[in-house]
Amino acid sequence: MIQRRGIHLETQGRGCYEITGQVQTIVASFGVDLGLCQVFIHHTSASLIVSENADPDVLRDLDSFMARLVPDGDPLFVHRAEGADDMPAHVRSVLTHSALSIPINAGQCDLGTWQGIFVWEHRTRPHRRRLTVSVFS
Repeated sequence: MIQRRGIHLETQGRGCYEITGQVQTIVASFGVDLGLCQVFIHHTSASLIVSENADPDVLRDLDSFMARLVPDGDPLFVHRAEGADDMPAHVRSVLTHSALSIPINAGQCDLGTWQGIFVWEHRTRPHRRRLTVSVFS
C-alpha cells in the first residue's frame, strides 16, 4: 500500500532547511511499522540531502564547497533566464538528489543518530518549495 502527503516549505534563500520533523510526523500519521519512506522535491533548483543535523558548521561547509564547485555567474553557463544563480542552481540540484528513500522501522524513519533530512535551496532569493512524502508498506 502507498500513502502520500505533501509539504510546502517557504525558504529564505540559499541554504539548508531541516524537514526531519515534518517527515517523521507524516510517517507516524500513516501508522506504518515497517516500510519505506520516499521524499521527492518538485523543483529543479533545490534538492534533498541527508546530512548531519547536530553541528551547523557542516551545512555551512557544504554551502562553501558547493559555491566553489559551481559558482554563481560562471561564464561557462549560457542559461541565465532568472539571474546569475539560475544555471548554478540547476547544476547543484543535479549533483545532489531530487528524491530520498529512507527505511521505516518502528513507525519512524530509521535515521542515524546525527542524520537529518534537509531541503537544500540553491537559489539566492526566497521560494516556495513543494515536496511529496510517500510511504510504502
